[in-house]
Amino acid sequence: MKNSNIMKGILLAGGRGTRLLPLTKITNKHLLPIFDKAMIEYPLKTLLSAGIKDILIVSGREHAGDFVEYLGSGSDYGANFTYKVQVEAGGIAHALMLAEYFADGGPMTVILGDNIFEDNFKSKLSNFKKGAKVFLKEVEDPERFGVATLKGNKVTKIVEKPKKPESNLVTTGLYQYDSDVFKIIKKLKPSARGELELTDVNNAYIKNGQMEAEFVDGFWSDAGTFDSMVKSVNWAVGKKK
Repeated sequence: MKNSNIMKGILLAGGRGTRLLPLTKITNKHLLPIFDKAMIEYPLKTLLSAGIKDILIVSGREHAGDFVEYLGSGSDYGANFTYKVQVEAGGIAHALMLAEYFADGGPMTVILGDNIFEDNFKSKLSNFKKGAKVFLKEVEDPERFGVATLKGNKVTKIVEKPKKPESNLVTTGLYQYDSDVFKIIKKLKPSARGELELTDVNNAYIKNGQMEAEFVDGFWSDAGTFDSMVKSVNWAVGKKK
């Protein structure tokens, strides 16, 4: 029986974390500390504070057991956690494909495991029904990210790491999709680096005029590099003072 109105959460915590070598030789990057918590607890809190309690955590094969050991069943968080293993690093869209059965035909909120947000998105996430939604943040160095072009609240284009960005609005690692996302992923072809790219998923929704934008007001960081980890730690320390 499909629970098509229940929002599911999908936390993607796979990948090799090569930008954080040598630390990622011994553990998954999402289990590295950001001040007093593991990195993964920050995106997890983003889902939980939005009222999303049924959460799938997708991780790589090497450290899957470490996630279970660290997070448990979800009971400590007032939630229910399910785990899936991405056997080989095939890209973010490939990892998302593992959530098809879990999503059960309903809407889903997808967050990348290295994304740290200050905002509470409960109201912005709860109004999602159909199509797709991406959360954008205005930054000073948009050429490092996927840059969005808007017409009203519709996204008309996302360009990855452009040399001449059309705007300062970049895509963060927070998305919402309807169940059509799995049909789209099944039609994707691997990129030049041999992976199924989330950008291609987003562009498919854009082509159909189904990608809407929301905005991030507070702090946001992708903590996947040493520089951004320092930035995230400094923010977390400041929040404690």
